[in-house]
Amino acid sequence: MKILGLGICPPPQASGNPAVTPELLASCLARYSRSNKGIDAILASIDRSDPDRSVDNILKFVDYGHASIAGMTGGIAMVIDGLSMFLAYKIFEIAQLADGQESSTRYITLDSGSLLAADDAGIPPSLAAEWEACLGLAFELYRETYQALDTAAESNPAVVRIPPGADAKLAGRLRKNYALDRSRYLIPFATRTNAAYVMTARAWTETVKQLDSLPLPEAHACAAGLREELAKFVPRLIRHSSPDEASRCQANYASDAAAGHIRRFGVPVMHLGDEVAVNVENGYPRFFPSLQATADGFAGKDGRYSIVGPAVRRVMVRASWNNMAIAELRDLNRHRTGFRLSPLVPVGFYLPPGITHERIDILLTAMRSLVAKLAAHETSSAAYVYGLLLGTQVAFEHSTHLDKFIYEIELRTGLGAHFRYAEHLLAAYRELVKVMPDLEPYIKIGTAEPE
Repeated sequence: MKILGLGICPPPQASGNPAVTPELLASCLARYSRSNKGIDAILASIDRSDPDRSVDNILKFVDYGHASIAGMTGGIAMVIDGLSMFLAYKIFEIAQLADGQESSTRYITLDSGSLLAADDAGIPPSLAAEWEACLGLAFELYRETYQALDTAAESNPAVVRIPPGADAKLAGRLRKNYALDRSRYLIPFATRTNAAYVMTARAWTETVKQLDSLPLPEAHACAAGLREELAKFVPRLIRHSSPDEASRCQANYASDAAAGHIRRFGVPVMHLGDEVAVNVENGYPRFFPSLQATADGFAGKDGRYSIVGPAVRRVMVRASWNNMAIAELRDLNRHRTGFRLSPLVPVGFYLPPGITHERIDILLTAMRSLVAKLAAHETSSAAYVYGLLLGTQVAFEHSTHLDKFIYEIELRTGLGAHFRYAEHLLAAYRELVKVMPDLEPYIKIGTAEPE
């Protein structure tokens, strides 16, 4: 695993503007909120020969509970090469305010050389050979399934829904997308990936704290590496990133609950059919009534990036899916609004219709046995997550505001969206308009074609 922070320098057109470090920025803005002298006077008061003194005089207040100061450092970018898909997912779950990206299975073909090392994953030595054999088989089936789908799509382009007039380059890319999108469910969750995250020092501090609280060696190694790299940018603020009693208790509770569920109920690998629940909270207190009709809230809306009015933005929505494959969970978990949660308890296994392989039952039987053994291990039960595949189905919940959820629906059913995203969000849309039928004319449902 390699962790690197990316510094930002002013563009040429801003070369004459004041330049400050992240902590000096936070210090100046904290002074700004406690003064009426203006920013020029504050910047002039900095001793450029000893800027640390200016920083220390203000940032000491972080220790007294003024965490908002740490939020004024600006976005600090960290890239992490070679972390597992699980850990990349987990960081996004922890850092609900982060911006970022992860390497896409739609554009990258993977193999067993991409697998995390057993020691890094915390796999007990007694199960390491079984773990490597199971996930090695998964990569074999992934490669063979991809090749079969790519060949089938080349001989019958109609299955890819290539738009009329597409050139050879576009047709080839769409065919590759088609094959990779349907074979990715056989990829192990322990596959190494690359991820980039951008957050303030405040968000980084909390993220590293929670990451270091997970009972997994990969998480500890990543937290240590992030702490070391972030110290180059925010040395005073990152010292607040050590785990505390609450972060450890909650991390252990979540891991123990999931492993305990697996010990009691096993690891289902049959496909679990779709079920979605959408709860809406749209009540108003008598002293703060509705300010506009629903139709007025959509006035002027032109595409999913348009602003909408308070009639839409005040409404709270909780959408829950019973069977989200981890392949889709990785992306839907990156919507940065509201609160996102999955217990990561296996409830079934998803493969797209028509996807078959003569050894799929062998693979799923091996995965079920492996995950059960890992969950039952006395000291390494948390490592069960590294035995899952991207086709493993789990429950997933997203709580957010209605305008953000409408954006998610329109994005994930829109042009180019993965077919399974479209299925999940279309089902949620149908439940939403049952509760609020007056929304139906204003939500633009796409066809997700071509992929």
